[in-house]
Amino acid sequence: MNTNTKSDGGSRARGMVLTAVRGFVLAVAVLPWTVLSLVLTLVSLALIPLGLGLVTTPWALTAVRALANTRRELAREWCGVRIPAAYQPVPAGARPWTRTAVMLRDPQTWRDLRWLPVDMTAGFLTALAPAVLVLYPLEGFALALGLWRVMTDAQGGAYWYGFVPVEDQTSAFGAGALGVLLLIVAHRFTVSSLRLHFRLTRAVLAPGETELAARVRVLTETRRDAVDSSAAELRRIERDLHDGAQARLVAMGMDLGTIEMLVDKDPEKAKHLLAQARQSSAEALSELRDLVRGIHPPVLAERGLGDAVRALALRLPVATEVAVDLPGRAEAPVESAAYFAVSEVLTNAVKHSGAERVWVDLHHTDGHLRISVTDNGRGGAVIGAGSGLAGVERRLGTFDGVLAVSSPAGGPTMVTMEIPCALS
Repeated sequence: MNTNTKSDGGSRARGMVLTAVRGFVLAVAVLPWTVLSLVLTLVSLALIPLGLGLVTTPWALTAVRALANTRRELAREWCGVRIPAAYQPVPAGARPWTRTAVMLRDPQTWRDLRWLPVDMTAGFLTALAPAVLVLYPLEGFALALGLWRVMTDAQGGAYWYGFVPVEDQTSAFGAGALGVLLLIVAHRFTVSSLRLHFRLTRAVLAPGETELAARVRVLTETRRDAVDSSAAELRRIERDLHDGAQARLVAMGMDLGTIEMLVDKDPEKAKHLLAQARQSSAEALSELRDLVRGIHPPVLAERGLGDAVRALALRLPVATEVAVDLPGRAEAPVESAAYFAVSEVLTNAVKHSGAERVWVDLHHTDGHLRISVTDNGRGGAVIGAGSGLAGVERRLGTFDGVLAVSSPAGGPTMVTMEIPCALS
């Protein structure tokens, strides 16, 4: 029993010291980075009217996001405080001014910027508190052990430790007694004081209920669109089966019945009908394969997204280059959504852009699958109601993905798709 008590006390003491060290690192070592990030961001924003800030702002805001995400990770690992983030994805490959506009429209960006001055003031004090709680009692012990003589000589009079004026050994013992009381307080509140720092961080960085409600509304709408799309797809499959393969199979069954009656009476007619039935079966099989390919291409299931897009490019009437950098495979629904999104974008490029060449790039970075489709056509593509790109946007929205289009008049057109996912 005593052994367990000593072990528990030693663990608490080590935890208290570790918390003090962590708080000191947050207050002292991280403060310069916070100040530097704030200064660079403010300078970059001030340079936007001159044009230079349009290029530098994305880099500055990315650095601020990295700093905020590091603090979120430390809050989770050190104190179990979870700080949610609601960043809007920034399209990869977009022009700097497009990235600047996207990031400045993001409410989370402005929460990050408000957090920087808070972290430099109240955040600094709450992070430094654990170190003060642990180190200040040690000063009382040092005074009791004789340091009071050095301090009083340096001061030329009484040295104040808290509310105790230290002038002689007796008052130094009083400072030591106060240090014991403060150490008891530190033992109780050191970890809580660091947790207070992270709760302050969460209060500034976490999205509000209104934004979370808006996020839920968007997800609800995309889920409803996905359900509607699925229902429409099921109706299409049913119609294709009824009007295509099913009709051919019914006709083939009728031909076989006629052949059964004619095989003895008119062998030549029976042979002709057999050839016709064989042709019908081949056509029905081809239609079924096309239907299955439209639901989920076999090459996608067997070889993955990269090879499926390459196979798709081979069937296009324009020269298409495909670059793939995917070290693994995403989940099947994500791959399927990405494949059909690329298929729709390529179809639009062939039909409407008048392009002679198309470039497709697929890669995975920072937990996102990023796909860009670029053509050298006439440009002018927009995401509008009834357009194929609007359907692609809804398809990606089901997986919390985004679509960005850069298509000035005269071209070129660049369509960027981004889906958050992990690769196996």
